[in-house]
Amino acid sequence: MRSLPKPDPSRIADLGPGVEPPAVADASEIHRLVVLTRRLDQRIAALARQGRVPGAFYSGMGNEATAVGIAAALERSDVLVPTHRDLGAHLVHGHSPRDILLQYFRRAQSQTRGKDVGLHLGRPGSNIVGMVSHVGHMLPVAVGCAWAEWMKQSGAVVLTTIGDGGTSTGDFHESLNLASVRRLPVIFVIQNNQYAYSTPLSQQYACERLSDRAVGYGIPGEQVDGTDVFAVRDAARRAAARARTEGPTLLECVTMRLRGHSEHDDASYVPRETLEAWQGWDPVERLDAYLRGRGVGAEQIEAVRADVDAEIEREVEYAESRPLSDPEEGGRGAFARWEAGWRP
Repeated sequence: MRSLPKPDPSRIADLGPGVEPPAVADASEIHRLVVLTRRLDQRIAALARQGRVPGAFYSGMGNEATAVGIAAALERSDVLVPTHRDLGAHLVHGHSPRDILLQYFRRAQSQTRGKDVGLHLGRPGSNIVGMVSHVGHMLPVAVGCAWAEWMKQSGAVVLTTIGDGGTSTGDFHESLNLASVRRLPVIFVIQNNQYAYSTPLSQQYACERLSDRAVGYGIPGEQVDGTDVFAVRDAARRAAARARTEGPTLLECVTMRLRGHSEHDDASYVPRETLEAWQGWDPVERLDAYLRGRGVGAEQIEAVRADVDAEIEREVEYAESRPLSDPEEGGRGAFARWEAGWRP
C-alpha cells in the first residue's frame, strides 16, 4: 500500500499558529460525543451479531473523530447529508440514541416506521437528510439541497460525506463539477479510511492525496488528520465559512476503518501490522490522552463511559420493547395514493 501522511499519536489539537487548543470544558463535551459514538457503535454491532437487529451493520469504528468533528462545525440551520458510517454526525446534529436504536430495531415508532434499517433516517425539521444505500448517490442530493439553500439565500451550508472508494463513482465527478461551476454552499468530505471494502488505496487512485482532485474543479482542497476531532472540526469550520461566501471545498479526512466493511466481514485482507499501527491512532484513546494531559483524571474519563453505557442500555431496552410496524404500513408513504387492501 502506498504510504500516506499519517497522524502523530502523541499530538492532538495542534491547530497551527494563532489557533488556541480547546478548553477542557469544550474538549469534555466533544469527548462525551466521541465516546457515545464508539460505545453505541459497539453495542449495535453486538446486537447485530446476536441477530437482534436485522440487516447489515456498517461500523464507523475508527471514524468517530471525523464524524463528530465535521458535524460539530455546523450551525443548526445547516444541512447534513450523511452516509452509512456517520453515526457520530447524526448524534451531534440532532438524532438521539433512541432515534438510532428504534431505527435499527425497525420499530413502528422509528422515523421510517420499520420500512428501513441502519442510518437511513432523517425527519423534516432535523436538517438531516436520510440516505439511500447506493454509494455516491447522496452527493447529487447534497448539491440539490445546496442549490435550494442558495436560491432561498438562507446562508445555510450543506455538508455531505463519501468514502475513498465512492470517489471513483460518476456521481462524485458530476456533483463536484456542478457545485463548483455554480459556486454552491456545499462541503464534500472524503472519509479516507484506507479500504474500499477490500480494495486498498494503491489500487484505487494514483494521485498523492484525494484532496488534490479539487484543483481539477477549481475549488480548494485540504487533507486533515481524520483521527484528531479538533483538527477535523477546525478544517470543517474553515470550509463552512468559505462555503457561505465563496463555494465548495473538498475536505479529505485520513483515518482507518478499524473493523470490516460490515459485520459479516473479518477484514482478513488488511495486513495485521497495518491494523495494529493504525490502532495506535485510535481517535477515542487520543482524546482520552488529551484530557489527561490537561488535568482530567482517569476516574472522570471512566465515569463518562459508565454514564454513556447506562444511557445506551436504557435506550436498547426501550427500543427493543416497542411494537413492530403493522404490515399495512409498508405501502404508506411509498405511493401518492394508498388505501389499505388496495391491489393493482
